[in-house]
Amino acid sequence: MRHRIIASALAGTAFCALAGQAAAQTAVSDGAPQDVAAQDDANAEIVVLGSRIPRVQAEGPAPVTTITSEDILRNGYQSVPDVLRAITQNGGETQSQQSFSGADFTPGAQQVDLRGLGPNHTLVLVNGRRIADFPLPYGGNSNFTDISNIPVGLIERVEVLSGSASAIYGSDAISGVVNFQLKSKPDGTRIDYRAGFTEHGGGSSQRLSLTTGWETGGFHGVVGVELLDQRPLWAYQRRLQDSSADSPTTDYPIARRNFLRTDEEGNYLDPGAAVCASLASLNGGTTYHGSRPEYGYDIANDEYVDGRYCGSNEAIGYGTTISERRAASLYGSMGYHLSDQAELFVDVQASYSKLKLFRDVLDWQYVAPDGNEEGTFFNPNLAPDATGSGDQLDNWYRLFTPEEMGGLDKGMTRNRSFTYNITPGIRGRLGGGKWGYELAYNHAEYSSKIGFPQVVIGKANDFFLGPQIGEENDYPAFDADIARLYKPLSPAEYASITAISTYRPKTWVNNVSATINTTELLQLPAGPVGFAAVAEVGDQGYEMNPDPLALTQYYVGLIDSDGKGTRQHWGVGGELRVPAFTFLELSGAGRYDHYSFAGNGFGKFTYNLGAQLRPMKSLLIRGAYGTGFRAPDLHYVFKGPGNTHTGGTDYYLCGQEGEEIGDCQYDDVDFIARHNGNRRLRPETSTSLNAGLVFQPARNFDFSADYFRVKMRNQVLNMRIDTILRDEAACRPGPGGGAPEADPTAPTCVDAIARVQRYAGGALDGEIQSVSINPINIAEETTDGIDIAMHLRVPTAGIGQFSLAASYTHVFNHTIRQYPGDAQIDKLAFDSGYYIPRDKGTASLTWDLGRFSTTLNGQRLSRLPNYAEEAYIKASYLFNLSAQYDLSDRLRVSGTVNNLFDQNPIKDRTYSGYPYYDISWFDGVGRSFYVQLTWKMGGAKL
Repeated sequence: MRHRIIASALAGTAFCALAGQAAAQTAVSDGAPQDVAAQDDANAEIVVLGSRIPRVQAEGPAPVTTITSEDILRNGYQSVPDVLRAITQNGGETQSQQSFSGADFTPGAQQVDLRGLGPNHTLVLVNGRRIADFPLPYGGNSNFTDISNIPVGLIERVEVLSGSASAIYGSDAISGVVNFQLKSKPDGTRIDYRAGFTEHGGGSSQRLSLTTGWETGGFHGVVGVELLDQRPLWAYQRRLQDSSADSPTTDYPIARRNFLRTDEEGNYLDPGAAVCASLASLNGGTTYHGSRPEYGYDIANDEYVDGRYCGSNEAIGYGTTISERRAASLYGSMGYHLSDQAELFVDVQASYSKLKLFRDVLDWQYVAPDGNEEGTFFNPNLAPDATGSGDQLDNWYRLFTPEEMGGLDKGMTRNRSFTYNITPGIRGRLGGGKWGYELAYNHAEYSSKIGFPQVVIGKANDFFLGPQIGEENDYPAFDADIARLYKPLSPAEYASITAISTYRPKTWVNNVSATINTTELLQLPAGPVGFAAVAEVGDQGYEMNPDPLALTQYYVGLIDSDGKGTRQHWGVGGELRVPAFTFLELSGAGRYDHYSFAGNGFGKFTYNLGAQLRPMKSLLIRGAYGTGFRAPDLHYVFKGPGNTHTGGTDYYLCGQEGEEIGDCQYDDVDFIARHNGNRRLRPETSTSLNAGLVFQPARNFDFSADYFRVKMRNQVLNMRIDTILRDEAACRPGPGGGAPEADPTAPTCVDAIARVQRYAGGALDGEIQSVSINPINIAEETTDGIDIAMHLRVPTAGIGQFSLAASYTHVFNHTIRQYPGDAQIDKLAFDSGYYIPRDKGTASLTWDLGRFSTTLNGQRLSRLPNYAEEAYIKASYLFNLSAQYDLSDRLRVSGTVNNLFDQNPIKDRTYSGYPYYDISWFDGVGRSFYVQLTWKMGGAKL
């Protein structure tokens, strides 16, 4: 990757449409080092990310990282997520294709997280314009932009500006902006075909990209098409994660529990070796009589022993590491010159994808009509002393197997998505060419049809237990034949108790914008003053459209939330660039945005100030200060009621028992968290500072270093359950009916007591059933550090040219305070609960011989907390090697080896959770190979 420092006149009221339009009109250079005092060779004005005023020189008050299409090819990046993972400023943990959370909430989506402040705080643009959010919320909470559908083969360059930039782009640009500029210049016809495969099997792929352009009279345009066929990679196809025997925390394999019975205390009830032997053909012939230390109870000797059940070591590895995806993307940028001063234009980008992934096999346990998921029922078929307690209480648990399903394909989550973005408009020059203008309308939409396999509560209960025959000991009673639990299902029986829960979510954005700019507002002794202004109005909305049954107690382990809402927006702003002296340039911008939603509204003014000092031709000293904001997230505002499984300490019951928290039986109890939206949310705000220098003593060498600091306030987080439970305990009567610690009529007490719902009657009388929470503006988060970049070119007389590019980001501090009065949490500490690196680095070395070139790319990720959060795992390294050979001026063959040394994820001997490594940062794909053939007809040579 060539990390280039390009200008960002941080002072600016940005406007996405102009940035894309102007970038399409004037090309940013290809990433070669530039003289910081020199002008572009053609003395042409360019517009770069972060400003709307064209400029001659590329550098500005803040750094912008640019990655060109050639950089993508040379460094072995095979997808947009690959590109962004290599960017050192992308410091947050994100969901991968095998993310369990992603499979549950946002199947197939991937995102960027600049500065580790969360993906919803990075603004993503395509051709300088906003695109629609992924139609389901990240982690079930917030809206975000999906980057997985952006066609990597049609990208001309990627531009990354980090830091608050709302004075340029409005809402969302808190941690930074990423702009994907697609190909926009007519340059003949180019066809690229790429095929890839993995060394250890699975995950093969094919990609075909075609771009062509034309100029006929006043009409011109560029059209591109990309087709992708990505085959799945299954977890069981990799030895490091194909079995529970791969766990580094156990001395011997502990089988996954496919068939399990327990008593009401959770002690395993042994089915016997013969019963498990009758199930041996399941899970590919790997099911056996398994055991788990001290999960059984020996009545005669009154001691805990190994718990026995029927399970399989290999049943753990049925998920997909790489999803199956078939996609088609289309892009067009066309224009018609009405005159030499005016042009009609339209930009269109659309993608259609069919994605399939496998999260896990489905499971079942008894769920009571009142929502109790304890799973315990009264079974008269048990002998009174069968469980050791004499109360004949039973608890069944079942994981289904591929043979019962009729193949793993029956358990796939499927996502069919269609996205498009269309922008018609007019642009041109006024005042004899002194002023540029653009008037445009942008509409973007993202719609999906997503099918989640689910087990139906009523059908599964009836199938396994039969009809309820009454109630005993405060538990529902079933005349349940124990043999039914251990009988394999036929595919037809499995289909009879399962269903596909179908969601049809949709998001959209509409925006009308008008911009005007000039590089010569007036003339000062040091040069002309640049000016730009923008006005825009639009709306944004989303509809989750979930399966109506998913909002009720119909599926095992699922009561989801609905969400639907819109908001209206308008904004105005302006930008100035002032040459105070020949060696000092100042810039400033201000923007006012107003949002209306749910009967509420707010206005927000943001600004940027920047300065560039050039004490000598080879040195640029720069700095910028800016403010940012994020309008209240649509799903945080409009989210409907829904449930998730959680747990915590019941401080009230522990207090009633007079027990210490660590020894209290209610120290770690399970219950339901009931979520809802909050229509009174206010915007999140931020401030951003950067200061640094660019030094270029020679044309073939440059170096830059920039300090950054971003501080967020009023950050939206869900209410903390632990705080609610502590408040509730203090507000209720003390032991024996004594006076409570706090006034029960105080607002905090009234609210806390109302949020905690407890069982009334039955075996769980008085215990927590659920806690109600909603998002609030409460947290603040700060991060600061340094970005460093360097480029060196060494031409030689006889052995070609060598080029070295390197970038590095080191974070000094990253802290978050969740509630006022709380101690700050160091998110870089191993025991913080966060898994983000302190530093990232990327470097590439290229040897160019003319027709032949080769590049070695290396990426470093610093140490991360281990799974036990008691220490760090060591830093990791990843290398890619690529080579290109021009068979002719029109034909090129390229080859890439990704993960050159076939490195596995860093070993963490405390990682007890499958797949035994952190899937936010690592994968088990191993070494991969790609071959690409490029054929060019017309236009410039390759």
